[in-house]
Amino acid sequence: MATTSSSTPVDRAEPVPDTALDTGGVMSGPYRALTLGIVSVVLLLAFEATAVNTAMPVAARQLDGLGLYAFAFSGYFTTTLFALVVSGQWCDRRGPLAPLFTGIAVFGAGLVVAGTAVGMWPFVAGRAIQGLGGGLVIVALYVVVGRAFPERLRPSVFAAFSAAWVLPSIVGPLVSGAVTQHLGWRWVFLAVPVLILLPLAVMGPALRRAERAQPPLRPAPFDRRRTWCAALAALGAGLLQYAGQRLDLLGLLPAALGAALLVPAVVRLLPPGTLRAARGLPTVILLRGVAAGAFFAAEAFVPLMMVTQRDLSPTLAGLTLTSGGLSWALGSWLQGRPWADRHREALIRVGFVLTAVAIAGAAVVLVPAVPAWTAAVFWAVGGVGMGLAVASISVLMMKLSAPEDTGANSAAIQLSDALGNVLLIGLAGVLFAGLGGGSVAAAEGGTAPAGPFAVIFLVMTGVALLGALVSGRTGAGRKPVAVAEAPALAEG
Repeated sequence: MATTSSSTPVDRAEPVPDTALDTGGVMSGPYRALTLGIVSVVLLLAFEATAVNTAMPVAARQLDGLGLYAFAFSGYFTTTLFALVVSGQWCDRRGPLAPLFTGIAVFGAGLVVAGTAVGMWPFVAGRAIQGLGGGLVIVALYVVVGRAFPERLRPSVFAAFSAAWVLPSIVGPLVSGAVTQHLGWRWVFLAVPVLILLPLAVMGPALRRAERAQPPLRPAPFDRRRTWCAALAALGAGLLQYAGQRLDLLGLLPAALGAALLVPAVVRLLPPGTLRAARGLPTVILLRGVAAGAFFAAEAFVPLMMVTQRDLSPTLAGLTLTSGGLSWALGSWLQGRPWADRHREALIRVGFVLTAVAIAGAAVVLVPAVPAWTAAVFWAVGGVGMGLAVASISVLMMKLSAPEDTGANSAAIQLSDALGNVLLIGLAGVLFAGLGGGSVAAAEGGTAPAGPFAVIFLVMTGVALLGALVSGRTGAGRKPVAVAEAPALAEG
């Protein structure tokens, strides 16, 4: 049973008083510096993500690793599985500052390793180091939101997170494409660490002031068992991905071992009932992984499809995703309006349906008669859907979390996100390689077959529609349930 010290239900417990005297917005005096600081971190992560999406097709070809294309994405999320759990415990024990700054430094180191790689496997290793840093950072940011902002401002903060993707979505593909074509893809990775200096300078003082204003934490002992489970989950996910790349009988052994490690570990890491979509918080956390996995598994292959099927330059292929970043901010802004809190379940369902429409629409571009810009139109639809769904899911998670559980639940929702990405991007990689997408002809600059792309988009469309069906179990239309009533939630 987890309540506040005065046994206040979690949905009314506020780390920052939300009183009539505190009526300012996220850019008002008490919150302005903090909002700018944490948004600058999201801005950095967003720029890196959009730049990598643009440069990845060229990097994979030049490193003779098109068959490992999906691994370069899923490897990032595999190590994130471990870092998320460590960061959640670290935040609950010591506060978010140390994991946040450590994560930024590790993230920068991973960029350097990837940018200097001489083969595809070292490149994947650099991406894995980035995942460690990213996992530490994202949980710490969620904890900052939970501890420093009142409940009424959290939807606006998450909307600001999405808005931080707008500029990178516009500038990222243009800059990354130009750098890739004229200087080489390596500089896309090697130039980004310089940008780390900006968020460090902006957010440091603001975060320290905000943390000093919070009540002292009541830290629990570091849960070594949970940390080991996270390590086993990451190892199991890595083995499954490796087995998927082999596509032979010898791959059955690492596949079986990976599943044996991953499944029990995930069951222990996520809230009870998550994998069976128990009503309330477990379903909220599950849906985060479903949304992220379906959308980003499809998105990872959109630039490659545009390069190999429609002969677009890396710049134009990357710009296909720009519309999604812009419309994601719009969707997130819409869910932050005052009326939206009464319709969370409907917003999540609509978000999943729009995402399914976008993924299915991307496959239409495989028809030569369809204009290439059609992909950008559909991806704009998907961006709105993801903005509605993901931000609403985050708001519900915060609403169902006690202050002392914010770190653990933030880690759980990010763990679900990472796990969805690992499994579904990994599945997409298996489908791509197994259906001939990683052929020698494609690696040498020929045209990859269209079939693998069509199958990947079809599968991810189905996953998104499944999320729409499950969204009715969030309990968003009911009175919020305190964590003290978690046994009832677990029973579904």
